[in-house]
Amino acid sequence: MQNLLSNILALFLFLGMVYAKYPDASASNGMVVSSHKLASQAGIDVLKNGGNAIDAAVAVGFALAVVHPGAGNIGGGGFMVIRFADGSSTTIDFRETAPQLAGPDMFLDDDGNVIKGKSWSSSYAVGVPGTVAGLGYVHNKYGTERWYKLLQPAIQMAKFGHDVNYLNLSLLNSSYYRQFLSNDEETKKIFYKDKGFKLRERFVQKDLASTLSRIAHYGYDEFYTGKTAEYIIECMNRTNGLISLDDLKNYKPIEREPIIFDYRDNRVITMPPASSGGIVLAEILNQLEYLDMDTIGYHSSKHIHYMSEVEKRAYADRAEALGDMDFVDIPIDIMTSDDYAKKKWLTVDCCKSTPYSDIEPIKSKKANESEETTHYSVVDKWGNAVSVTTTINGWYGSGITVDKAGFLLNNEMDDFSSKPGHPNKYGLVGSWANSIKPNKRMLSSMTPTIVEDNDGDLFLVVGSPGGSTIITTVAQIISNIIDYDMSLKDAVESPRTHHQWLPDKIFLENKMFSSDVYNKLIDLGHDIEFKWSIGEANCIMYDKRNKIFFGVNDSRRKGEAVGY
Repeated sequence: MQNLLSNILALFLFLGMVYAKYPDASASNGMVVSSHKLASQAGIDVLKNGGNAIDAAVAVGFALAVVHPGAGNIGGGGFMVIRFADGSSTTIDFRETAPQLAGPDMFLDDDGNVIKGKSWSSSYAVGVPGTVAGLGYVHNKYGTERWYKLLQPAIQMAKFGHDVNYLNLSLLNSSYYRQFLSNDEETKKIFYKDKGFKLRERFVQKDLASTLSRIAHYGYDEFYTGKTAEYIIECMNRTNGLISLDDLKNYKPIEREPIIFDYRDNRVITMPPASSGGIVLAEILNQLEYLDMDTIGYHSSKHIHYMSEVEKRAYADRAEALGDMDFVDIPIDIMTSDDYAKKKWLTVDCCKSTPYSDIEPIKSKKANESEETTHYSVVDKWGNAVSVTTTINGWYGSGITVDKAGFLLNNEMDDFSSKPGHPNKYGLVGSWANSIKPNKRMLSSMTPTIVEDNDGDLFLVVGSPGGSTIITTVAQIISNIIDYDMSLKDAVESPRTHHQWLPDKIFLENKMFSSDVYNKLIDLGHDIEFKWSIGEANCIMYDKRNKIFFGVNDSRRKGEAVGY
């Protein structure tokens, strides 16, 4: 009896430690972490009913289009990284593409200057959406559940409504978005109220429910060739947009080999171009391999200095060489190699900041984006893992809603280089490699990532929204866990920093760093700017010894981790 009581006490003590370190969710059969509780629950329900992680990812993606309309979408695009239970992996590129009528000068005036706002808040800003095709493709190839069944949660939430949460309330009732969402007549019908929205009021989207029902009944091609496609063209005609029926019919997601590299004996599986995330992540972490973390304190001025220096060198390469790999010859093997990382690391000065103008980016053979993406992570009981990041670019995309279809269109054309060397809305610059061409995918920073431990077993599923800050967010979470042995919760919640080469400054999160650290960074020659928050990581860690999945949603936006 005494032994039994001792064992029970030991168990409770173990669970207490576990939940203290991983307070959001833990489970042994599956885990979903997303930006909204209802979307996460939709994914878990799929897993409980026998679906795999790919099935659950499809359900979550469509659910987010309903409950998280500012960033979740069927009018945008994204990237997906999959690691299967057998250890193999792949990626799905369903990034938006430029319409056939698009061209490199489409956002310039007669004098060659960028027309302010045209790449952001006009129908010219809309790229050909890829989300529906991407989710349809991955389901057809790797899913196990019926397509119609996976869309039912989203359909029901759109048809009967869902409660307006704090995030949606704060956005919809803000003065800026009230103005922005009232500019388009179709958008105003859905997302604008004279007296504003109320917390927990029922938000019904009947047109969106009808659209999702058509896609569920006829398959994902309906979006590109059916009634929904007709509605998109009506919207283009109404707003003088560029997307044609041929653009929609010809859109195809692309399955690509992942970027794979090792970081301190852990294998990192991440996204290739047109995402810049994988290559830049590899450059950052490969350089950090040469830094002895035991010699510097976490978030000391030296730590932030070194992180910033390797980040700015990686982002300089992003600006110069990266674009759609189907259009641009990118030296991927060189950029992700240890030799190249060592070459870059040797240029880092321990005692002063390197001015951006002294950093020489790689020359290609012959980037630019919003923070309002959304990320979700899924793992099933068999060990299949999916990391997905999607976007319509800015909150509510272009602000243009498709007539009679109920969904917003993206403004992803801003992620191209409107003019080489000219920063976009978010301060990122790009070269000719990311110039606008018909059918080309615009460069992205989305970085869905999966990490294996040194035995080759599943370890982490990581990702974040945050535009240009996505890559540094993912890099810091991985480093926090591997280099500083942090719990997943601590790694996600820890204050973040960011440097993207241009502008030449370190961004520090919300004044969470001491004045001593701040002053020492100034002494090292850094320019400092504070940001309210950086990223929103929705992550999963697998404890293989105890066979438990831990899910953590970033408190910066308060989504939900749900397991079973």
